Amino acid sequence: MFIYMIIMFSMSIFMMNLMFLFYLNSSLMIMEWLIFNIYSVKFSFLMYFDYLSLMFMSLVLLISSMIMMYSIEYMKYEKNLDRFNFLLMLFVFSMIMMVISPSILTILLGWDGLGLISYCLIIYYQNYNSFNSGMLTILCNRIGDIGLLMLICLSVMYGSFNLMIYYMNYLMMFMLMISCFTKSAQMPFCSWLPAAMTAPTPISSLVHSSTLVTAGVYLLIRYNEMLMINNMNYFILIISSLTMMMSGLIANFEFDFKKIIALSTLSQLGLMFSILSLGLYELTFFHLFIHALFKSMMFMCVGSFIHLMNNNQDIRKYSNMIIVSPYLSMLMLMSIFCLCGFPFLAGFYSKDLIMEMIFMSKISIISLFFLIMATIFTVSYSFRMMIYILMLECKFMMINLFESKYLNMSMLMLMIILFFVGNIWLNMIFVDYVVILNFFMKILIINLIMLGMILGFVFFNFNIKYLSLNYFFSSMFYLNYFYKTSYFYPLKYIFMYELIMEKGWMENFMGLFMYKYMYNYYYYMNNNFIVYMKLNMIIMIIVLLIFI
Repeated sequence: MFIYMIIMFSMSIFMMNLMFLFYLNSSLMIMEWLIFNIYSVKFSFLMYFDYLSLMFMSLVLLISSMIMMYSIEYMKYEKNLDRFNFLLMLFVFSMIMMVISPSILTILLGWDGLGLISYCLIIYYQNYNSFNSGMLTILCNRIGDIGLLMLICLSVMYGSFNLMIYYMNYLMMFMLMISCFTKSAQMPFCSWLPAAMTAPTPISSLVHSSTLVTAGVYLLIRYNEMLMINNMNYFILIISSLTMMMSGLIANFEFDFKKIIALSTLSQLGLMFSILSLGLYELTFFHLFIHALFKSMMFMCVGSFIHLMNNNQDIRKYSNMIIVSPYLSMLMLMSIFCLCGFPFLAGFYSKDLIMEMIFMSKISIISLFFLIMATIFTVSYSFRMMIYILMLECKFMMINLFESKYLNMSMLMLMIILFFVGNIWLNMIFVDYVVILNFFMKILIINLIMLGMILGFVFFNFNIKYLSLNYFFSSMFYLNYFYKTSYFYPLKYIFMYELIMEKGWMENFMGLFMYKYMYNYYYYMNNNFIVYMKLNMIIMIIVLLIFI
């Protein structure tokens, strides 16, 4: 595993150097390998390299290398460690295949590879909950795969599967958007992401926070101009705003440590889609990059806390961790502050610019309200989680007080990167952005942070007395119940139709009736053959006598 980590980290550094070279020279590279032609339809393997694809590959390889280092200690006692490494390498390969190719066929190969390997990683711990979560995940992602298959069928009309050489109409763009919604867990396909937290924590840190769920955002960044031309950005803005609002509200009532982070990821994905709907694709990618770094570090901290607390994920059992483990507490606070957008941290440079661009844009008052409330909820559930983990008196005796150097080193390297990457990216790419706001709008984000902290303290003291209300929030507004019943009742009615119609009335009046009729007819004919012969002879004699 250590060798894999060194290889991926070296490749990440190499991709980062290539990214700077491509960006400074404003260049790109397209490589095409024609496989065969059938009736003027080209089947070719394409590779598209520019600074966005190279930076995203560098991000995937960097986080994967840190996860490999993290897993040296975290997965040390696993029996199937080779299977874990093999699946992780396959996941990275599928992700890179999807990133570098503009051809819908190669995108589908990487897309299906991500879905299948994600399912295998979710059911890594083979129990009932893991199997249910894996099945929910793969069924939700199958909807997006159907959208890509429909996009392939529509691409045949143009004679090529390269999506960058022709104009995509409204139907093609709609299919691509549905595929991205399912992969990035936007409403109404968002219930699979919290359920996928049954996977091991290193997998959650890599797959379900920074790489897999951002694949849909990256794909729409590539075809952002088609979104604006087909006027689909308004629909994306509404869906993403609702996703942000819902996930932020639910996270304030959740007690599962990993599910809170998953809902936080869901909220940030909604924010990325919202910015993308305004046409700011570079700013979307900036926040995607920053979010992947601090969210993977946050998941690593959560995994270390769970490791210390003997696999206990209930935040009500956590307390006073800032004294017991000050190093982990410092890293956790760093990632929480990046998530909330505290000034001069990496998350501040992206979220502050995002809020300023939202205030300058022409969006509806309802969408603006949802975005502001989602920002407040982000601070509130972060502050609530911080109170539970770091500031309460001890309620649960920790079993394991050992901290490994591999766990600490992987998180420390990400924290060092977070100290510098925000300011460097902002000064390198977003120099031309001009912000014109009055003083009140400029300091509004500071007021939102303060209001979120007050609301987090209110949610901390809030006690749900009614179990139905608790289930309403934990089931994501009954979305889980909807998914469970959405296929049960149609299959039930199809079975009843088959039992009553096809095996009942239609069988008795068509198939079985004709069978009985023909059987009785031939049975009567065979038993009365002699009688029919005599009757036919008499009829023939009568006919001959008449005509003779």
